[in-house]
Amino acid sequence: MVSDTPLVVLEGVNKYFGDLQALKDIDLTVDRGEVVVVIGPSGSGKSTLCRCINRLETIDSGRILIDGVALPEEGKALAAIRADVGMVFQSFNLFAHKNILKNVTMGPIKVRGMSKSQADAKAMDLLKRVGIAEKAQAYPAELSGGQQQRAAIARALAMSPKVMLFDEPTSALDPEMIKEVLDVMVELAEEGTTMIVVSHEMGFARSAAQRVVFMDAGRILEVAPPEQFFDAPQSERARDFLSKILAH
Repeated sequence: MVSDTPLVVLEGVNKYFGDLQALKDIDLTVDRGEVVVVIGPSGSGKSTLCRCINRLETIDSGRILIDGVALPEEGKALAAIRADVGMVFQSFNLFAHKNILKNVTMGPIKVRGMSKSQADAKAMDLLKRVGIAEKAQAYPAELSGGQQQRAAIARALAMSPKVMLFDEPTSALDPEMIKEVLDVMVELAEEGTTMIVVSHEMGFARSAAQRVVFMDAGRILEVAPPEQFFDAPQSERARDFLSKILAH
């Protein structure tokens, strides 16, 4: 039975780094199967938001729920919830000394208790899905940036997460590699994967997002469907931001 509970809920979330308040009273709800793209200028809190949902950063107040369960502070309960949250970073974070197949199967074997043969079969399916099955035995250093990022996506998907977080997954890539990664993400979106994506790729935001979240200076200033946000932003700050980035 599919629950009506939103998959990710942030309520009154505040985060400080010393005197700097990186997140200010963040309220956000993401439903199952929804793709939310978070955009905004550098330093607006987008990546911090992503990292707090995965508890890579602790929050100072407020609460975050994943599938109706509040993120615990630490320990086994946190590890269990974190296993349900797939994360893809700017840097690919693959294990350099393990081949791509092992990179993808490690989590399912160690955390989900899957047998090696099961994990291998699932990993090969996922590598096929992201278009790099032939690289299963290669090491990360032998892959292009775009291929490494697709391997990182396969690795996150191998855990069968409830939600996928992408923190600027294309920002370290050459232009021709960006498309190959975005194509995989568009496909995931079309399959109904719940995704929160921090990105500068406005084309992706327009075509794949159900909602765009615009952040500035640690606050969410606007949340709207892409066509509404891009064609008629409500806030002066969003209009200013869009005029700068869409002018090129």
